[in-house]
Amino acid sequence: MRRNMLRELLDAGKPTIGTHMITNSPRVVEIIGYTKCVDYIELCGEYTDWGLTELENFARATELFPEISSMMKVEQEPRVFITTRALDAGIQNILIADCHSADEVKESIRAVLPETPQDNGLHGCAMRRNVGYLFDCGNEAWAQAQRDTVIAIMIEKASAMEQIDEILSINHVDMVQFGPCDYSISIGKPGQGGSPEVQKVQRDMIEKAISKGVHPRVEIENFDEAREYMDMGVRHFCIGYDLSSIYEFIKLNGEKLRQALNNGIK
Repeated sequence: MRRNMLRELLDAGKPTIGTHMITNSPRVVEIIGYTKCVDYIELCGEYTDWGLTELENFARATELFPEISSMMKVEQEPRVFITTRALDAGIQNILIADCHSADEVKESIRAVLPETPQDNGLHGCAMRRNVGYLFDCGNEAWAQAQRDTVIAIMIEKASAMEQIDEILSINHVDMVQFGPCDYSISIGKPGQGGSPEVQKVQRDMIEKAISKGVHPRVEIENFDEAREYMDMGVRHFCIGYDLSSIYEFIKLNGEKLRQALNNGIK
């Protein structure tokens, strides 16, 4: 089984940096890897189109870079199927979206853990890529790898925030991340994720997580956004999306070039 570098960094108490992919191209994985600036790449499975082959190719590409781990964002349904197939494809860590309650968090975690009496998981052995198809199928190394999966939970529903203390006390919850967009929808105020009311809830979640010894992760678009959260004690960030980076580069430079060309025309 491959080393899970994100797990090792968390266990060592070190900060981590991730980035998001909405495309699933192995080429994008490679170019991110060449930067040597991130510890893991998150495939936003909730937002992109993918097939089982794409999950394997995403994982294969991350493995070209031994210092990089992988993560997949898993949507509400079919949560167990997506989680097990992502892990069995070789993606090492899971971000679980759309949980409404502590009970949903617990059931989602069971999809990661091995189906042993002590783990009470739902994940059984399978002859798939993560075990070399044959070599570690269902053995103790495989079982331990499932236990070592970094499990992050999106806190993005009003009901989940109401149960945040219970969620933070659940075994195997390694990280939590606030989702302002969905949270604003869940309180009947769509589009107000950046409002002072919703941002205060995010800060409350961060403070509660730190007090409980659970790692809060924050999504940011650029370095300048990190300082506020670093001052709160946040040490884990996921920065940028591939699609937004393309858009912003073309938008900024294209507008400047268009203006310069237009100004030069007499």
